[in-house]
Amino acid sequence: MAPKRDYYEVLGVPKNASEDDIKKAYRRLAKQYHPDMNPGDKSAEEKFKEVSEAYEILSDAQKRQRYDAYGHAGVDPTYGAGGAGGGYAGPGVDIGDIFGDIFGDFFGTRSARRNPNAPVAGADIQSSMTIEFKEAVFGCKKFVRVDRNETCSECGGSGAAKGTSPETCATCGGRGQVRTQQSTPFGTFSTTRTCVTCAGSGRVIRTPCAACRGGGMVSRLRNIEVSVPAGIASGQTLQLGRQGHQGRRGGPAGDLLITVTVRPHPLFARKGYDLHIDVPISITQASLGCEIDVPTIDGDTVRQRVSEGTPDDTVLKIKGRGVPYLNDRRRGNLYVRLVVDVPRGLSRRQKELLKEFESLCDSKSYDKKREYDDKVRRLS
Repeated sequence: MAPKRDYYEVLGVPKNASEDDIKKAYRRLAKQYHPDMNPGDKSAEEKFKEVSEAYEILSDAQKRQRYDAYGHAGVDPTYGAGGAGGGYAGPGVDIGDIFGDIFGDFFGTRSARRNPNAPVAGADIQSSMTIEFKEAVFGCKKFVRVDRNETCSECGGSGAAKGTSPETCATCGGRGQVRTQQSTPFGTFSTTRTCVTCAGSGRVIRTPCAACRGGGMVSRLRNIEVSVPAGIASGQTLQLGRQGHQGRRGGPAGDLLITVTVRPHPLFARKGYDLHIDVPISITQASLGCEIDVPTIDGDTVRQRVSEGTPDDTVLKIKGRGVPYLNDRRRGNLYVRLVVDVPRGLSRRQKELLKEFESLCDSKSYDKKREYDDKVRRLS
């Protein structure tokens, strides 16, 4: 008979592994080699038995201590340590809590003993709203219509008709789960399944409430007021606590999550907390200089000086006239891009005057033209 492998080696964990690490390793290997997953595979069957034996020893603090001190002899009578403790769990040993937890999700069972009548939190509600650009900048109040699950007022959430009450399920005794045992060559395993009689609730409703049809919840349309903060940007989500679907059996309500879309503005564009605007000026204004009135998102105008000889695409900054920071008194800036508007459809007289103007200008009048001509001459 081949000697037994080291239990830590079987589970693939170090000797200083924690209880949680040992359990995780066992869950993984037990799923891999379980006979139901490998029908007719004798090798997998042997490995499953080996893994189960290793876990049975290492998951028990006293047995693990003896194994660490004396090896297999400390836990297996066949190694001459009579009375030191048994080895692999034989028939009659119930490890259902461990096994049911490992295979619960795969086979539709769970071993964890949960109270079927414990409070259940309500789900969140996802919604959306569209607001105007200025409303996003300065904030506003809006109403959002949502379809929300609420506790039935007729039965108080019990699901039973007035004058009646839910009864304890006779099949599961109110636990919501039914445990069954199965004998195998490797021992007696217990599995826990959801009770089919009460669907896991632990209660049976003989006379359902007519308003909610026994569900304990009804759907209602609600108009909920929303305070939109100043400075919110398109795509951001507002979270209204406890405004989602109501919980069951006293559980807390979920949240209302509202994604905001901001309509574009005909004049202003937003980048972060700054605003940008394009203001056209004539060639004459750009050449001679002038003063212009720049509109702001506040609704007023700010007078700005345009210097003589201002080129196209010059950007001016007006401090503190941008978007308010969220939950802050500060504001971003307003950036004004000056766009020199070149005239079109000139009359003959206008063209003659421009040519006359051109003839009166020397090379010093055009900085960019002079720089360009210098570069061309250096290349030739």
